[in-house]
Amino acid sequence: MKYVHLGRTGLRVSRFCLGTMNFGPLATQEESFGVMDAGLAAGINFFDTADVYGWKRGEGVTEKIVGHWFGQGGGRREKVVLATKVFAQMSREDSPDPNWERGLSARKIVQECENSLRRMQTDYIDLYQMHHIDRTCPWEEIWQAMETLVAQGKVLYVGSSNFAGWDIATACQTAGRRNILGLVAEQSLYNLTERMVELEVLPACRHYGLGVIPWSPLAGGLLGGALEKAKTGRRADAEKLKEIEQHRPKLEKYEALCARLGQPPAAVALAWLLHQPGVTAPIIGPRTIAQLEGSLPALELSLSAETLKELDEIWPGPGGSAPEAYAW
Repeated sequence: MKYVHLGRTGLRVSRFCLGTMNFGPLATQEESFGVMDAGLAAGINFFDTADVYGWKRGEGVTEKIVGHWFGQGGGRREKVVLATKVFAQMSREDSPDPNWERGLSARKIVQECENSLRRMQTDYIDLYQMHHIDRTCPWEEIWQAMETLVAQGKVLYVGSSNFAGWDIATACQTAGRRNILGLVAEQSLYNLTERMVELEVLPACRHYGLGVIPWSPLAGGLLGGALEKAKTGRRADAEKLKEIEQHRPKLEKYEALCARLGQPPAAVALAWLLHQPGVTAPIIGPRTIAQLEGSLPALELSLSAETLKELDEIWPGPGGSAPEAYAW
């Protein structure tokens, strides 16, 4: 396993981040334990979750599974750089409360941090991420809450997720005026099929020193050999089949390129992300140990300049970065 600094910080994390979104809905607690054990054994020290994962409002199902895994001992917590998120509506449907709806009020941030700590059976969160932007809440309020948590030792670093470039800039400028570290990472949708972040988000991250943590690196399985799997008769729902047909010409070229390289499509997609400037660790979200192990070879896959150019031709980006892409 290779390790890099998370953005401009001194914190070192593995080049893959273990995503836990499937823990609970698609993987049992026992299966989730196996995946986390295997990830740790492979050298992955960066785990990502969120209070809303598990998709049972207010219950934090996935965080509880992570907490039960930590509870087994063996130094698990100390070996993991733990990231979770705040923003989603967490009030139960049978007891609605307007202050626990979606958002980033100081009250919500502080209380939901306490709830996440309790569920995950830990005293601190390494990276506390705002899951989405809340433009109704002033940055002075958000940073006041985050500063309180940092001062109490409950949060070590603060990150963002799904932010626009100007949101990142505004957050960092406000933090600078308060003489605090501010954002250190941004978690964005980024893969060969979804490259809009190259326009403004990635330049903003590079400018302010944020590590980039791409989610959905395989585009929901589209880049994992979707055409080949369809040929072998593996089932796909109607929506996925529609998406495959929509991208069929590109997928045919892409999977042919992967075949020429002698590499699985998923490995090529992950390796491409690892070659992008500013990318810290793509989030892999395996449901099984076999899926986890299938991702690891991408860490050693070096793509030539010619291959990277061909991938750009198949899956073109938005055309440079801002403002050049707008102006010229």
